[in-house]
Amino acid sequence: MAEERIIRLMKNVPLFARMPDSDVSQVADQCVRRECYRDQVILVEEDVGQTLFIILKGTVKITRTSDEGREVIITILKSGDFFGELSLLDGKGRSATVVAMEESELLTLRRSEFLLLLERYPQLSIELLKVLAARIRQSNFQIENLTIQDAIGRVGAALIHVAEQTGYRRDDGMIIPKLPVQQDLANMAGTARETISRIMAHFETRGLIKREGHRVIIVDFDRFKRDYRKGGVKV
Repeated sequence: MAEERIIRLMKNVPLFARMPDSDVSQVADQCVRRECYRDQVILVEEDVGQTLFIILKGTVKITRTSDEGREVIITILKSGDFFGELSLLDGKGRSATVVAMEESELLTLRRSEFLLLLERYPQLSIELLKVLAARIRQSNFQIENLTIQDAIGRVGAALIHVAEQTGYRRDDGMIIPKLPVQQDLANMAGTARETISRIMAHFETRGLIKREGHRVIIVDFDRFKRDYRKGGVKV
């Protein structure tokens, strides 16, 4: 039987949140625990995949490579998220590369066992569709962000995404405990590393953010989202 800590962490995953603890424990018993170090490549784009990955602890970045060979970060996933499901559903190659951004703890589940779970628990299919729909919406927003907004708007939108994925609210603000390195932010915003430095300084000068080492506080998160979620704000 799976240890209580694993069951508790798995219940944070939307797929398993409504399942009884006893059933989650059975699923956990079929999984293999895996630890990853920072910057470790977990999946490679276009490789054949037969495994679902569940994040118990840590964060990973989902990336693709442009025609020019530049890394583009699609999204950042955290504890409670999962990835690798597309290859399990259609049997095709991986749609992206996944890299650990910090030391992370994962569970892996084989395709055959995952498909049996979907048959046994129809609610899992509904929860899976909800997650996929949310990711499609995020992808649509990111396409709009990269094609319509100016550099400040793109960096602001990237900061919002990081905050929503890894941060926590405090009063009106949002605290990002550990901001990704500038190159990762640049890869999310489709801009240069030097531009990230300049725009972050711009945000700080205007009193929109506070920086304390790797910790960043967005002072009024709702206002920041209104200003930078779409359209961008000109200097």
